[in-house]
Amino acid sequence: MIDVATLSVIRRWALREQLSIREIARRTGLSRNTIRKYLRSGDQEPTYAKRASKSRLDPFAEKLAHWLKTEAGKTRKQRRTLKQIHAELVTLGYDGSYNRVAAFARDWAQKRQEAKQTTGRGTFVPLVFDAGEAFQFDWSEDWAVLAGERTKLQVAHFKLSHSRAFYVRAYLLQTHEMLFDAHNHAFRVFGGVPKRGIYDNMKTAVDKVLSGKARDVNARFAAMVSHYLFEVEFCNPASGWEKGQIEKNVRDARHRLWQPVPAFPSLDALNAWLEERCLALWKEISHGQQPGTVFDVWKLEKPTLMKVPRPFDGFIEHTKRVSPTCLVTFERTRYSVPASYANRPVSLRVYADRLVVAAEGNLVCEHKRVIDRRHDTGMGQTIYDWRHYLAVQRKPGALRNGAPFTELPVAFKKLQAELLKKPGGDREMVEVLALVLHHEEQAVLAAVEMALEVGVPTKMYVINVLHRLLDGKADPPPVDAPQALRLTTEPQANVTRYDDLREERKVRHA
Repeated sequence: MIDVATLSVIRRWALREQLSIREIARRTGLSRNTIRKYLRSGDQEPTYAKRASKSRLDPFAEKLAHWLKTEAGKTRKQRRTLKQIHAELVTLGYDGSYNRVAAFARDWAQKRQEAKQTTGRGTFVPLVFDAGEAFQFDWSEDWAVLAGERTKLQVAHFKLSHSRAFYVRAYLLQTHEMLFDAHNHAFRVFGGVPKRGIYDNMKTAVDKVLSGKARDVNARFAAMVSHYLFEVEFCNPASGWEKGQIEKNVRDARHRLWQPVPAFPSLDALNAWLEERCLALWKEISHGQQPGTVFDVWKLEKPTLMKVPRPFDGFIEHTKRVSPTCLVTFERTRYSVPASYANRPVSLRVYADRLVVAAEGNLVCEHKRVIDRRHDTGMGQTIYDWRHYLAVQRKPGALRNGAPFTELPVAFKKLQAELLKKPGGDREMVEVLALVLHHEEQAVLAAVEMALEVGVPTKMYVINVLHRLLDGKADPPPVDAPQALRLTTEPQANVTRYDDLREERKVRHA
């Protein structure tokens, strides 16, 4: 093989100085056929076929490459050494040297490293979306300090593909009801619904990935899509570039929102701040491809979005049986149910922030949802509503020691403390609480407060005041008698006259 300089000399002698091929061959010592081949190749350096020499490792190359790939997936302590691999090849019939195996391993590792550096960096076509055409969604994990405790959060990210307006909302779990709630809030903030939604193959939406673009979509997720009337598109597995805008938004949000770690008294306060911060960032971030900020482009895109319908009723339903103590259990937390449904099956509808119990086509009760991911709290919490136990608190002991009644309103507790000072007071308190079953709680509570204010904490007085409140009658005004009808000497009350009469009767009968 000759170098480029020799090729240049041969071409100059032949083309410029018009020397014959015989003379050039004599001067260079090359054959005339070689001279002709170089002249036909023009000014390009001639190439030669790569020399392929056989190796004793060739019959075992495929198996060795497979072994190296398998070992690369193991931890460092679990991998076999090259000497062990060489020994196993010898048992299979390889009679070559260890150095040849080591050279093959080095070459394989280099090619693998080059493949890693280029994988995912392929050539892509820039995507352009029309106004109102699509939005992209993804989850991420981030941290915040809630009520003084560092908490891991599941964060929902939305981004309009045209205007690049984004919305972020945090949850404690990544479940169906959280996904539905996030969509309700995102469409409310965006002011409309795009025509298409782009997702990855998350478990809260896809039950099974089929061939190609086919997916076995979760029934409740399909119901939400049908409610908001947008088309759903799922990316190919491990193809994050198909929704690159939201992938970038997840990275950007960590610098814009989560560093430093935000601290708030509750999750609701954090989400309120996140919403305000997102809207503020719209006005600060330049769009990049369109003139103006993200907010400016969003104002132009908003009219192209479909009007937001009523929020999707995004609950997940479970069938539960109420315990004899009027409780249903969900996620290690027990919630009370009205006593009339004890030992009966009910439907538990789980929302992102609340639980609703339904039975026989009616909504029975509602509780604020408690999410406790700690496993050091024993049996979990019990959430009581004392109203649910009024129908079964006939015995005074149930009122005195019943766990649900520790959460009574302050006025009821004060009345109970006054009534327990006299015999039969616990029975009267039971009957006062029973009034809530037949009248509005606020009316009964107002009657109790009035009884305590005037210093007559009795059942009969509470009932009397309650009836006046329900009838709409106020206390009778004081009588203002004319001056001519007023007594000059007011009669004095004599509470001992009745006792005196009884004593006189005893004397007569004696």
